[in-house]
Amino acid sequence: MTQSVVVQVGQCGNQVGCRFWDLALREHAHVNKTGVYDDALSSFFRNVDSRKSDGGACGFGGRIQHLKARAVLVDMEEGVVNEILQGPLSEVFDSTQLLTDVSGSGNNWAVGHMSYGSVYREQIVDKLRKAAEHCDCLQCFFLIHSMGGGTGSGLGTRVLSLLEEEFPEVCRIVTSVYPSPEDDVITSPYNSVLAMKELSEHADCVIPVENQSLVDIVNKIKHMSDGGKPGLTIRKDSSIISGQGGLRGAEKPFDAMNNIVANLLLNITSSARFEGSLNMDLNEIAMNLVPFPRLHYLVPSLTPLYTLADVSVPTRRLDQMFSDAFSKDHQLLRANPKHSLYLACALMVRGNVQVSDLRRNIERLRPSLPFVSWNQEGWKTGLCSVPPVGHSHSLLALANNTCVKSTFLDLKERFTKLYRKKAHLHHYLHVEGMEQSCFSEAITSLSSLIEEYHHLDATKGKLIPDAPRLSIAR
Repeated sequence: MTQSVVVQVGQCGNQVGCRFWDLALREHAHVNKTGVYDDALSSFFRNVDSRKSDGGACGFGGRIQHLKARAVLVDMEEGVVNEILQGPLSEVFDSTQLLTDVSGSGNNWAVGHMSYGSVYREQIVDKLRKAAEHCDCLQCFFLIHSMGGGTGSGLGTRVLSLLEEEFPEVCRIVTSVYPSPEDDVITSPYNSVLAMKELSEHADCVIPVENQSLVDIVNKIKHMSDGGKPGLTIRKDSSIISGQGGLRGAEKPFDAMNNIVANLLLNITSSARFEGSLNMDLNEIAMNLVPFPRLHYLVPSLTPLYTLADVSVPTRRLDQMFSDAFSKDHQLLRANPKHSLYLACALMVRGNVQVSDLRRNIERLRPSLPFVSWNQEGWKTGLCSVPPVGHSHSLLALANNTCVKSTFLDLKERFTKLYRKKAHLHHYLHVEGMEQSCFSEAITSLSSLIEEYHHLDATKGKLIPDAPRLSIAR
């Protein structure tokens, strides 16, 4: 069995990460009735015996003593991490896994990346190494961060480059939360574009999630829970939209949105945490879905997005669930993949679903999904036998689709509006190590990425003939 380490950076990264650990523990408690530390738990948790002076780990097959998350928590403000340590998940982390400061990055990518990145470099590397040393077979780093602020975007991408430097052979999967156009951080276009260059260069896969998509989904679910349709009420304890996510106090406005991203991570990691008839190795995501190194942005869609309260209402038919996964209403990114080109697609199914169900639905949906001509069979499938708590089955689709181009174009336009006037630039250029060339290189990198997607889009509907063969002289 392999292990993975979750690295959560900044306020958003830590809130989403905290909710992920809360839900993961809930899932394992639902499955593991014996109280024995097994392979499934070891994938993301250590079993520590606090009675040992060195806090040593307990082996497989023994009783669960104290579970510790395989995680590193980084934030340049103390608020969220302190809240976690005072909440119900406090015992899942210890001080060796945490790195905080008090002043924050002031919504400035350069402060996070250059200043804090330099000051805390050795400490970050030390914590990453310690987390890696606790693993018998380290397979993947999951990085969770947001793009709009300073710590998540700046220090988050600095941590990403350190992961590549220190652990070049270990897969790096990044979940990035993108700001909405109405974001209240004025400098978020700068932070996002500067971070994009780092993501394109140093990540194996990026799963982009848009704030606005999360808002739309939460509003839709709340409308249904308030009686939008007769007989279709939502459970108040639905794991998708409720619960305090391991934090203290009343539910906050972002909690419901963070829960959706946490459920996305729960589904991606399910095959690493539980057994299944067709388990998907985490390394296989990048291997099968990324035909070109920079085009590694995978559009996620999740279904079902809620738990129905009325048990007499039948769960969505399995076939409907597959159709939903390719509808823009279930995507965590605002774009229409059916109007763009698929390079590849992964379907990660949980619950009592047969391989024949998978094949039947792929054949049914294939005619309506435009795949690139040289990869018509570009499907990767995974079946995990353990469904999410409260569901009979679920489906996560990860699509390498050129529709991400629209998100990047919007970002470029918002960046250009600020940059044309050189607005707020001085805040960045005052930071040691930051030069104006960083901005021009970042926007060039983004433009080049958009152009690569554009060239692929231009091939849509065209059959590319096989390359002519050399004739052999007789």
